[in-house]
Parts: sequence; structure tokens; C-alpha cells
Amino acid sequence: MENNADIARRIASAAGHLKGIQRMVEEDAYCIDIIRQVQAVQAALNKINALILDGHLHSCVITAVRGDDTAERERMLAEITNVFEMSNKI
Repeated sequence: MENNADIARRIASAAGHLKGIQRMVEEDAYCIDIIRQVQAVQAALNKINALILDGHLHSCVITAVRGDDTAERERMLAEITNVFEMSNKI
């Protein structure tokens, strides 16, 4: 993926925020402040997912769709469907 450095930077940032949330809980911070920080981490993780999915769609999926291997194309489409099904369960 072209944007691996950006994704890695975003993951490190989210991990740092998560450690901050842990510290807030340990220090008995105000509940709403903790919730807001959790929501910020969730938004960051959603953005990371979107970047990874975009890279996957523009590389692996396009290669499979343009290729001659029907089974690979179907596998790739099923994989994308499964990702969306899982995201609805969360």
C-alpha cells in the first residue's frame, strides 16, 4: 500500500490516545471526558480502516477484477462482503 507510512503514523497516534484513556481511567477522570476520548480513538480507527480498504480496493481488488481468474474474483468480492457484514455486527 502506498500510504503505509500514514497508516502507521495514525496507528501510533491512536495507540498513544488509548494509553491516555487508560491513564484517565486510572486517575478517575470525569466519565464524559473519557467517553469523548474513546470516541476520538474510534474515529481514528475508522479512518485507518477506510485508508486500508481504499488501498485494498485500488490494488488487490482491481487486480482480481481485471484478471482472468473467476474464482479469485469471486473470492475477493466475498471477502469485501464479509468485511462489511462484520462491520455491521460491531
